[in-house]
Amino acid sequence: MKKIVIALSLLAVMTSCVSKKKYADLEAKNKETQDLLNTCTVKLNSCLEEKAGLAATASALKDQNQNLINTSKDMTVLTAKGAENIEKALESIKEKDLKISRMQDALTKKDSVTLAVVTSLKSAVGISDPDIEINVEKGVVFISIADKLLFKSGSYEVTDKAKGVLAKVAKVVNDKPDFECMVEGHTDSVPYNGSGILLDNWDLSVKRSTSIIRVLTGQLGVKPEQLIAAGRSSYVPLVANDSAENKARNRRTRIVVLPKIDQFYEMVEKEMKKQAK
Repeated sequence: MKKIVIALSLLAVMTSCVSKKKYADLEAKNKETQDLLNTCTVKLNSCLEEKAGLAATASALKDQNQNLINTSKDMTVLTAKGAENIEKALESIKEKDLKISRMQDALTKKDSVTLAVVTSLKSAVGISDPDIEINVEKGVVFISIADKLLFKSGSYEVTDKAKGVLAKVAKVVNDKPDFECMVEGHTDSVPYNGSGILLDNWDLSVKRSTSIIRVLTGQLGVKPEQLIAAGRSSYVPLVANDSAENKARNRRTRIVVLPKIDQFYEMVEKEMKKQAK
């Protein structure tokens, strides 16, 4: 019996020893498996994060691609509009080039046109006198008459000789009833020393203007509404008042003819046709 008990005890001990070893192995295996699971979990989480990042990148690239497609369409429209605008710009440049060409032609003909108008007016006035100057500037005609043909020194009374000159001027004005004429009196720089109602060269220049206007309207049939009286005293000289000769040039009456632009060019055209014959 004692032997049986001892045998059973040995068997129990042997059985207990085997179970601990297996348990230790199982523990080791379990730890290894747990470590592997933890590693896989970390990798899985990393993969999930990477997947989320790639999904976001893919979405952004998709949006970018759509934007590029839309931009490409817009660029196509812009390119078409750009081509249209370029074509319009070229047409505009052609028109400007044509205008510039015409302006250059007009400038080339300027001298001949001016000469034509001056010739026309001189022909109408019918006087060739160095003391009567006619010129044209920007569509305005200037007839300048030396005072020695119109007045005595320091006087504003029109001479009989002047009335013959003014009759020619009146003919030009009367032939153009829609023209306006400004009669400007000019003096030299010598102070006015006369007596009477005149105080200075301002008074003298204006009084000479009104005296000429009275002759034109009262004796030569010019309509008063066509005429403007003006005096410039000595403040718009042609040359410096430094010699007797220059002072004589500055003492003048200037008649400024102010035609309407269409009438001006009509006069030019008529004179050009005469010269072409």
